[in-house]
Amino acid sequence: MGNVVEYTVNRQIQSGGVNREDPARTRPLEQVRNIGIIAHIDAGKTTVSERILFYAGRVHRMGEVHDGTATMDWMVQEKERGITITSAATTCFWRDYQINLIDTPGHVDFTIEVERSLRVLDGVVGVFCAVGGVQPQSETVWHQADRYQVPRIAFVNKMDRLGANFEGVVAEMRSRLGACAVPVQIPAGQEDAFRGVIDLLEMRLRSFSDQDKGMTVSDEPVPSEWAAQAEKARAYLVEQVAEKDETVLESYLNRVDVPAGVLRTGIRRLTVKHQMVPVLCGSALHNQGVQCVLDAVVDYLPSPLDVTPARGVHPKTGEAVERSADDNGPLAALAFKLATDPFVGSVCYVRVYSGKIRKGQNVFNPRTRKRDRVMRIFQLHADDRVEVDALYSGEIGAFGGLKQVTTGDTFCAENSPVELNRLQLPEPVMFMAVEPRTRADRDKLAAALQALSVEDPTCTIRTDTETGQTILSGMGELHLEILKDRLIREFGVEAVTGNPMVAYYETVTAPGSAEHRFDRDLGGKRQVAHVVLNVAPARRGAGNSITLGSGLNQLPVDCREAIESGLQDGILTGVLARYPMTDLDVCVTGGSYDPDYSTPVAFRTAAIMAFRDSVVAAQPEFLEPLMAVEILTPEEHMGEVLGDLNSRRGKVRELKSKGDVRVIRASVPLAQLVGYATAVRSVSRGRASYTMEPEQFEIVPKTIREHLLNR
Repeated sequence: MGNVVEYTVNRQIQSGGVNREDPARTRPLEQVRNIGIIAHIDAGKTTVSERILFYAGRVHRMGEVHDGTATMDWMVQEKERGITITSAATTCFWRDYQINLIDTPGHVDFTIEVERSLRVLDGVVGVFCAVGGVQPQSETVWHQADRYQVPRIAFVNKMDRLGANFEGVVAEMRSRLGACAVPVQIPAGQEDAFRGVIDLLEMRLRSFSDQDKGMTVSDEPVPSEWAAQAEKARAYLVEQVAEKDETVLESYLNRVDVPAGVLRTGIRRLTVKHQMVPVLCGSALHNQGVQCVLDAVVDYLPSPLDVTPARGVHPKTGEAVERSADDNGPLAALAFKLATDPFVGSVCYVRVYSGKIRKGQNVFNPRTRKRDRVMRIFQLHADDRVEVDALYSGEIGAFGGLKQVTTGDTFCAENSPVELNRLQLPEPVMFMAVEPRTRADRDKLAAALQALSVEDPTCTIRTDTETGQTILSGMGELHLEILKDRLIREFGVEAVTGNPMVAYYETVTAPGSAEHRFDRDLGGKRQVAHVVLNVAPARRGAGNSITLGSGLNQLPVDCREAIESGLQDGILTGVLARYPMTDLDVCVTGGSYDPDYSTPVAFRTAAIMAFRDSVVAAQPEFLEPLMAVEILTPEEHMGEVLGDLNSRRGKVRELKSKGDVRVIRASVPLAQLVGYATAVRSVSRGRASYTMEPEQFEIVPKTIREHLLNR
């Protein structure tokens, strides 16, 4: 009984003297970690995740990516290709701490999975290849974590591979990511000589037994051959922490040898405040160092109590609202992912920021302004789900059977509403036409495409107004290939698809204004409307905004909604060649209303016509997607690779050396990269490799503009 009292008092102390936790929770908030694994493709994220689950006792057999047996890569397409496509969530326990883990994809085509995972996580483990270092997608996911202010630790993987360079990777993290990367471990040897890791806090060599897959961890004094290097690295660690943390500085001034416990808590404070990134190392595939990663997750990454409150707005007043981790506070949960299950139906992945939710409880969705009842609640383990009675603040789980939910929706208490900040979605860069093979497949195809677009916000569906074709857009060729494969396997739809094509956009380069008066007889009834608006270019990448000025306040609500609907349609169809428009601000400044003859249909038509006229006056142009390309090539083939890039309208941004290879970083139009994998192998005799990721959209050259206009 005394233990229960002490436990409750400790929780009250952790929460600033107020008990913010429900007695029914299995773990106090301070012992919860919501973490994700992020990295470039093939850096070893899923392998690290599998070892975490094994050592934490969540699985009893390690799955391997190359064998198609990884627990977290559960989709058929993932097992076949050996890559992660969808983010998978699970829960495990280490040192009596609850770790809610999300393994994210590394391929650029599935960047939305990283985006929505980072939106709900409290901490991240960044995995880096000891040979490849900071690679293009490493930078992308790192900057995504910067945007959401997620504290990080780093794990330098594959230390036993030929060419491994721990110091070089740490230096790249500092120079390319701008991270205050400070090793808390150093490797005991590298490449074939890698024996284990040296813990700089305890100054011990930690080695991992091959006999039981690394389960047995041996600690011993640092061997003399690494003693000087370890002392130097520890001195640097202490200096870096003492420079930013007063408690460690005080201990350092009193005694140079700062105790491990004092140093550990100092590192945690700096990590939570984004002032330091602790760096660990090992080899996940050969079961070395992953237990240390688990210890670092517990020791350095924040609990839900340590992070800043979730931010949102009041759906009616627009005032800023914050929600802190508190079981007894008003409910605030974010739907960050949707999936379709053949047995459960719609499954909605949620992060609960405040309050608690039990089976049978009603929740309010401020977007739809409707209530829904949560009948099933799940704890997640990849594609397996365990039904539970409740989810508490700070936890990640799933609801089953909710309707009319989209990614980014908020569930809250109706008497204390909040709409949490939504996700930022990238623009699709490729598209293909999709048609049913038979008439019988037509309805099935429409339902399947709708389900895919609900699950994946970067999968967009539209109908070409002139050809009547259904257009499926995505983030790249692989993304579209996976979507097509899922149509056939999961939904049983026989679909005919066209070749993937680059998704061009239209924009404006100058301000433009126009007005349109609509006055016609339709169906024997006169319909009248008048709309005045202007358009202006927005910052590249800012997207579109529509503003209805105060001059329209006298219009009925249905007419104002019709104007907005008409403008959305105008944006989707463009004016030059039926491409969607982006990066423009539309402001409806005025109009007139006739109480006898004005209708929503008339205002919608007037808005479309005025929009098109204003865009024509605003010097419209085409935009094409540019890709950031990184090519690794031997020096003797660099000339051929550069010549090929130049022929593809590529602009070289940087040339550098990395060991025996040369690194070329360039910006290249996506339209010029179709078939590039074959081309780069051809000019380098199979010795060059490349990666690419979306960089930005740019106005097309005049020759390309003429080609697009004449299509």
